Amino acid sequence: MRKPQASACGSFFFTRKMRKVICFIDGFNLYHAIDNLNQDHLKWLDLRKLALRFVKTKTHMLTDVYFFSAYATWKPGSYQRHRQYVAALRSVDVKPVMGQFKVKDRKCPDCKYQWKGHEEKETDVNIAVAMLTSAYEDLFDDAILISRDSDLAPPINTIRKKFPGKGITVVAPPHLGHCNELVKAANAKSKITKKMLQECHLPEDIYDVGGNLVTKRPIEYTPTAQSF
Repeated sequence: MRKPQASACGSFFFTRKMRKVICFIDGFNLYHAIDNLNQDHLKWLDLRKLALRFVKTKTHMLTDVYFFSAYATWKPGSYQRHRQYVAALRSVDVKPVMGQFKVKDRKCPDCKYQWKGHEEKETDVNIAVAMLTSAYEDLFDDAILISRDSDLAPPINTIRKKFPGKGITVVAPPHLGHCNELVKAANAKSKITKKMLQECHLPEDIYDVGGNLVTKRPIEYTPTAQSF
């Protein structure tokens, strides 16, 4: 932040007001992009540190980071790792907003084989509601949206129309292009790089302020000598 500047009369001082920033993260959009890199240790990611990479800290202040996802409860291993990760995120003041999966009947159009599938529900709606609510309650001056979901273009358009003084930056997950609809709706765009992921690791063991172990990094996310 700049040093205080003198007013016209020279007897008072003021500082420039910091712009408030909230980061909204589409968990599965980001997870699948990282999964495609085939380096599982990158999934143990400190999302607050990552969000700060897109904040101009001299003029902007990151107030909240929201993580939107859902538990795949029918996959025991994945479910356990996800719970460990959510516990780790809470320890660095990231706020999880969890949706759900719904069972859906599937059928092969060729062989007519039928099975039960799972479809993620609520995540895009939860993100849209959180962004709109935060805008109407004036909780941010600028927002960061990490997602490629075109369904989020309408809430961005609404926010920019109703609150022209607020800015929204859309951030593409690593090694993926931007969603054109989001770029057209937003003020600015940016991109997550692999280097950012490597520099924003969570600790192996997570402790609370009292020194009690909160959670541990899943063994599947242990870095190897080839990871760096």
